[in-house]
Amino acid sequence: MLNYLQLHSNGSGGQIVLKNQGLPCLGSPEEGPNPVFWYSSQQKADRDHQGLSTMRRRQTTDSLHSSTDPSEGREKLRLKQEVGLISGVSLIAGTMIGSGIFMSPEWVLHHMGSPASSLLMWAACGLLAMFGALSYAELGTVIRESGGEYIYILRIFGSFPAFLFAYTSVILVRPAGLAAVCLSFAEYAVAPFYPGCSSPQVVIKCTAAACILVLTIINCLNVRLAMSVMNVFTAAKLLALLVIVVGGLVLLAKGQTQSFQNAFQGTNAGIGTIGVAFYQGLWSYDGWNNLNYVTEELKNPEVTLPRAVIIAIPLVTCLYLLVNISYFAAMAPSELLTSGAVAVTWGNKVLANWAWLISLSVALSTFGSSNGTFFSGSRVCYIAAREGHMPDILSMAHVRCLTPSPALLFTSAMSLIMIISGNFTSIVTYFSFIAWLFYGMTISGLLYLKIKKPDLPRSYKVPIVIPIIVLMAAVYLVLAPIIDQPQIEILYIALFVFSGIVLYFPLVRFKCHPRFLQRVTLHLQLFLEVAPTSSDVN
Repeated sequence: MLNYLQLHSNGSGGQIVLKNQGLPCLGSPEEGPNPVFWYSSQQKADRDHQGLSTMRRRQTTDSLHSSTDPSEGREKLRLKQEVGLISGVSLIAGTMIGSGIFMSPEWVLHHMGSPASSLLMWAACGLLAMFGALSYAELGTVIRESGGEYIYILRIFGSFPAFLFAYTSVILVRPAGLAAVCLSFAEYAVAPFYPGCSSPQVVIKCTAAACILVLTIINCLNVRLAMSVMNVFTAAKLLALLVIVVGGLVLLAKGQTQSFQNAFQGTNAGIGTIGVAFYQGLWSYDGWNNLNYVTEELKNPEVTLPRAVIIAIPLVTCLYLLVNISYFAAMAPSELLTSGAVAVTWGNKVLANWAWLISLSVALSTFGSSNGTFFSGSRVCYIAAREGHMPDILSMAHVRCLTPSPALLFTSAMSLIMIISGNFTSIVTYFSFIAWLFYGMTISGLLYLKIKKPDLPRSYKVPIVIPIIVLMAAVYLVLAPIIDQPQIEILYIALFVFSGIVLYFPLVRFKCHPRFLQRVTLHLQLFLEVAPTSSDVN
């Protein structure tokens, strides 16, 4: 199984270089000819002279973060390493603090049945996210490539399961997550214009679509600009949460503790019910693994990755618990269940004439979270294309902006489709089921490395009991809702995942592609002004 993983020290402080060993790369001579539209990153340098890199010869060398290929003397286009510790913390916390804490408390309470059990669920979700992020941090210091779960599954288990993940993530999971956050942004953004009534669905969906288009422009222009937007909006949303926390503490000091009397009364303890409540709670923590998608863009990743995780996730968990306590201090459980928009209801009861600040804060928060989701989600598409599992045009970067603009545009298009066809609650359930299926596979890969390859050099190690707990939780979250409350939608999701088999063998394994796709790729490359890139794992 580890034929795909060969690690060498390069003599400079234990840095890792990853290479394929014992198996032919996709598109290698052993597997026959490989059209331009689909080929592996190993072959990109060999194809530069065939005319696809015309744009690269026009660029100036001082506008690129580039290196020289010692064997052929050609420049390689790479994404810049622009993400430091502060930006890393902002990317994690800013993505996690989005729509969930303002919309999921109602659903967590609905499934758990009591205030105390819902608070325990929020704490358990934070602990699970922390354990998962620590496990991923070790993987990120061993396999120092961008792509998150995709690249880890590829290097440990091989091409086929990695393709299934990329196919599912690029087409469904990541666009669904972005669509859900943008829908919640739109709901809060347009709410002040429709006082006393529900906002029209057409207006909400058009606003969400506009949000995605703005994010596309920001992320296509510059990585630093996208991270600056993330930093600013993270600071704004932390301030908004602190307002809610302080307001709740004031209410508790005044003696409003009715919700905490007999706090466990009405608790639901069904296996499937707890699993669905986990889905809703963990949705608010989604983003704990975001830095692993941009490892190649981190400054000093072996240090930045674990430090950012240790700072961001406990901070978010504490804020979530205090915000939920504030909600219960201001509202009775029955009132919270019927509020529809928990944060707005809290603002109306506590802030009175200043309640509009909460709607504004939630809109800013969800916009910032959308930016983080978009930033990291497009990298999965980009890396999968670079490894030959997606159309080659998606693996290219703009020659001046140095951003993966084709992957960003593709993610944007898929998210727009999700917005047209879905709603928040259904999207969250589908997203969580598929996400934890592949989280479990990734964690099992870490356990394999820790047991079978304990001597692999790594700058950070997590105790083995932590990934074991995460794996057990992942198995539970995948199986419990199926066993206790089976739904036909889950069958549709499973069929979609396995439909990737139909595409893998002709398109990837046997490389059966129409010839016109080569010409399409060339014209798109010229139109978008993009060029092939090389990975930077050192």
